[in-house]
Amino acid sequence: MHRETVSPWQHDHTFGQEIVRAGEPRTWWVIGLTGVMMVVEVGAGVVFGSMALLADGLHMASHAGALGITAVGYAYARRHAADRSFSFGTGKVNSLAGFAGALLLGVFAIVMTVESLDRLFNPVTIAFDAAIAVAVVGLVVNGLSVVILGVDHTGHRDGEHGHPHHDHNLRSAYLHVLADALTSVLAIFALLSGKYFGYGWMDPVMGIVGAALVTRWSVGLLRDTSGVLLDRQAPEDVRRKIMAAMEDESGDRVSDLHVWSVGPGIYAAVISVVTDDADCASRFKKRLPADLGIVHASVEVQHCRTVSGLK
Repeated sequence: MHRETVSPWQHDHTFGQEIVRAGEPRTWWVIGLTGVMMVVEVGAGVVFGSMALLADGLHMASHAGALGITAVGYAYARRHAADRSFSFGTGKVNSLAGFAGALLLGVFAIVMTVESLDRLFNPVTIAFDAAIAVAVVGLVVNGLSVVILGVDHTGHRDGEHGHPHHDHNLRSAYLHVLADALTSVLAIFALLSGKYFGYGWMDPVMGIVGAALVTRWSVGLLRDTSGVLLDRQAPEDVRRKIMAAMEDESGDRVSDLHVWSVGPGIYAAVISVVTDDADCASRFKKRLPADLGIVHASVEVQHCRTVSGLK
């Protein structure tokens, strides 16, 4: 049999990863904004003696690097989408970049905690007016960054037919700028408390509170991205719909099912079906719902004359 004979049954494994994702250009805009504000806040924190402001600036510094990982992840996945050395394309680069970003979030939370504890026991004089002004500007920049990324609090976007696309790379970027916004708010609150009520200790305490919240976000993103990287089974509703589509009134039964993510909102599936119809291999793939994001499916058919009796 000539190779050309099987070409109608072959397909590439790019699965849309060669397309520029909406999050990529937005991420570059946010990197620019974050970089500029990072320099301003770190300098102001040192000059004016505000730990909360310095923490916010250092936070932006770490997030500028994390956002850089996000941008590189998008570019790498796109440029290597057709590389045959990737069995199911480069979709998991998205989750790998998100995992790296989550790790950086965790590292930053530790640094924030250590520095805040040190400042709590070794307070310094704070120039409140100047520090508050810089913190407000930082909050505006962070808020603008959140708007530019344009995602909801879960970092999910709806794909075709309402199926969610779990862009972990974009979610990582979103959590980084959200953490920036949070530390800006806490810095402003702490500085106002210190200026008007003399609560100078609020500055490092807010740093610790911010670190706790950032840690929570980091753990959630680590859990989600590691599940993709370790080929965790697809959500139960996806598997249930596949089972329902495969098992019809004729008595066909699914004996084994593996469905895992190979990119944002897309899945590969290996399905074993037991049936009493010996000539049915081609009809099972046609049963797969088109709105589940199944981009690669292998169906193994096991012939059993008594399968109809399993109903």
